[in-house]
Amino acid sequence: MTRSLQAVTYRRPSALESAADGRRLGLETSRGATPTGAEDHPRFFAGFLTSPQISAAALLAVADVAAARYYQPQLRASLDPVVTGNGDRLRFESFSGCGGVYARLDVLTPGLDGGEVGHGTTNVDVNNPLREALSRIGTDDPLHLRVGPDELAVTTLDGPVVEKKVPLPDRWLRGFAEAQVVAAGFDLRAELPADEAVRFLRGLPRAGGGRRASGGPRWVVPVGRGLRPTTRAVPGAVCLPGPERLAALQRVLRHATALRVYGPAVDGGGTAAAAAAAWEVVLPGMRLTLTLSPDAARGFSGEGGVLDALATEEAAGDAELIAVLLAWEPRIEVADLAAASGLTPERVRAALVRLGTSGRVGYDTAEAAYFHRELPYDAERVERHNPRLRSARALVAAGAVSLDGGPATVTAEDGHVHRVRDEAGVLSCSCLWWAKYRGGRGPCKHALAVRMVRRGAAVGQDMAIGGGVR
Repeated sequence: MTRSLQAVTYRRPSALESAADGRRLGLETSRGATPTGAEDHPRFFAGFLTSPQISAAALLAVADVAAARYYQPQLRASLDPVVTGNGDRLRFESFSGCGGVYARLDVLTPGLDGGEVGHGTTNVDVNNPLREALSRIGTDDPLHLRVGPDELAVTTLDGPVVEKKVPLPDRWLRGFAEAQVVAAGFDLRAELPADEAVRFLRGLPRAGGGRRASGGPRWVVPVGRGLRPTTRAVPGAVCLPGPERLAALQRVLRHATALRVYGPAVDGGGTAAAAAAAWEVVLPGMRLTLTLSPDAARGFSGEGGVLDALATEEAAGDAELIAVLLAWEPRIEVADLAAASGLTPERVRAALVRLGTSGRVGYDTAEAAYFHRELPYDAERVERHNPRLRSARALVAAGAVSLDGGPATVTAEDGHVHRVRDEAGVLSCSCLWWAKYRGGRGPCKHALAVRMVRRGAAVGQDMAIGGGVR
C-alpha cells in the first residue's frame, strides 16, 4: 500500500484553559487554504459555543474516528481532523485509519455565538491532554472556542512548536473522494425520534466482525417510529455493515434529538449486495454524521465511483472552470453553477466529482448538496495512484481496444481478449473483476478503457464536423 509521511505543524498544542468568564478552548491550526491563498496558521472563528458539553462530546466523536481502525484494530492510526470554515458554519471531518468510516460534525449557525466564521480548510490539533479535558466539560460551563491562533500567537514566534509526522496512505486520500461520490446517491430512508434513536443505537454490538455469522450483510427496515433488523434486503431497507463502527455516536446519544438514516434505493428481492449508508445524529445546533463503507474490511478507496470522471478530459476542463466559481460556499447548487458556467447540470456534477478527487468538495447528505473545502494535503496524487485508471490508460495507449461492430473487445496485457457489452449505457465485461463485483465497485479497467476510446472518437467527430480536423 502506497503511503507517505504528512508533516503537520502547529504553533502550540490545542488546549482547554480556565478563565474569569468561563473556559476557553483553543484549537490550533496547521497550514491550510483560504480565499487569499495558503496560510501557515489560518484563523476561522472566535466566539462561544451555545451547547458546550454537547459540542465537546461531538468533537471527541470525530477525534475517535480519526484515531480508530475498525478493521485490523491492532494497527493504530492517528490522523488529525480537518476543519473547514464555510462562512455560516464550522465542519470538522475525519477518516478512520482503515478507510471505512467517514465522520463529519457540522456546527451550524445556532450552535455558534458571538463571532464571524471565516473561510478555509486546515488540520486541527486534537491531542490526548485536550481529549481528557474535553471529556470533563460540564453543562453549565461557558465555552469560548477559538479556531486558529490568538493575537499573541500571531505576533510572536516564541513558544512550543508542535510537529506531527503521520503516515498518509493513498487509500485514505482516495477514500475522501469516494465517500462523497457514494453519499451523493443517498436519500433519507428513516428518521427516528430521540427515544427510539437511543434505544436502537444502544442495542447495537460494540465489537465484532463487520459481517453476520452467516456471512451476509446486516439490514434494518423502518417500522413505525423505529428500525427493525431484517435478514433480507427488502424495499426501503438500509444496510448496516459492521454496526460496531457506529460506536463513536455513543458519546452524544443522550443529547440526540433525532436519528436520520440515509442510503441508496433497495429494490428488494432479498439478494442485494451490501451497501454504504450514512447515520446522522441531530443535536442542538449541530449534526454528527458517520458514513460507513459496505463492509468493515472494505474501505471507500476501492469503490470506483470517481473513475469515469477521472477518465475524461472533458471533465478535467470543466472542473477547472467550476473550481473558479467555488467560493467556500456551505451549499453548492448545481443549477446555479450550470447557469454561471454555461455547462449542463450533468457536466457540472461530473466536474464536482473530479474536484472531489482532490478534496475540493464534499457532500452533505442532510442538505443533499455539495460544499466547498480544500483538504490540507496533496490529494492530486489520487488520480495518479489509482491502479484501474493507470491500467485503462495503458490499454488505450497500447491500442488494445477495438470498437469494430458488436461488443467492444479489449486485449489485456496477458493476451486474453475480453468482450465489453453496452446495455442501456451500462458496460459489462467478460473479465473476472466484473464477474466478482457486477459493477458494484465501479467499472473494470477494460470497460474504462472502452469509455476512453469512445469519448476520444466522439471528440474527433465533433471536431471534424466543426472544422477542427483538417
